[in-house]
Amino acid sequence: MTVKRWHWLSRLLRARPPEAPEIARARELIKAIDRGGIPLNPARVNAIARDIGLEVSRKALVEETLLRIREAIVRAGR
Repeated sequence: MTVKRWHWLSRLLRARPPEAPEIARARELIKAIDRGGIPLNPARVNAIARDIGLEVSRKALVEETLLRIREAIVRAGR
């Protein structure tokens, strides 16, 4: 096996670092909503958004906040 292939294979097999707990929590929220759940507590949605670094007004609509959370998850990757 050539050196170049070895480096490629070693990078492929390396374990990924664990996902940040804030992103995991946001991902779980979005999955629950996609399965048909309804967020009952807007304050909780806002708290999750703030945990992942979004600025959220108390007057913001839950739907807008959820859209911003989705976009942040996409930016985070995986």
